[in-house]
Amino acid sequence: MWTTSVVLAVLVFWAVGAYNRLIRLRSAALQAFAVLDGHLVRWLALLGEYEAAAGAAVGDHAQAAVAAAGGQFAAALAVVRARPLDAGAAAALAAGAQVLETAWQSLVQSAALQSEGVAPPALAPWVQQREQLALQSAPAQQQFNDAVAQYNAAVAQFPASVLAWLFDFRKAQAL
Repeated sequence: MWTTSVVLAVLVFWAVGAYNRLIRLRSAALQAFAVLDGHLVRWLALLGEYEAAAGAAVGDHAQAAVAAAGGQFAAALAVVRARPLDAGAAAALAAGAQVLETAWQSLVQSAALQSEGVAPPALAPWVQQREQLALQSAPAQQQFNDAVAQYNAAVAQFPASVLAWLFDFRKAQAL
């Protein structure tokens, strides 16, 4: 009877500690996403400012592609904000980011072709701001990916994986 009580107490204390660790790691990943979200919002704001300022200076097709990709990215970001650790939502955001980056690079190349191989003066500041924003957001994205990796490792680690299953902690996806 006494040993059963001790074993049960140890099991309860372990479960509480493991649960708190999972919560702490999930919270760290959510906080890291909040920082990354700020950078992603700045990228969308930069796109909006560019679209407002550019008008029809560059080919309509390239600008339309950037606008459409920006809309897709914004929609995916809205979904991820509601569930930052949802793997499907994160995959959609990553795909949206890739499509947006490809559309942006196509716009820059299209503008360069129209300006005989160099970025036109009207687009150069936007290109520079995008590069600067990408450099600033890289550490935030890495921090989020590291937090997700730690969280995923804890969710997969036995015997904490039993608690993860019991309390519906699911693996997240890095961006």
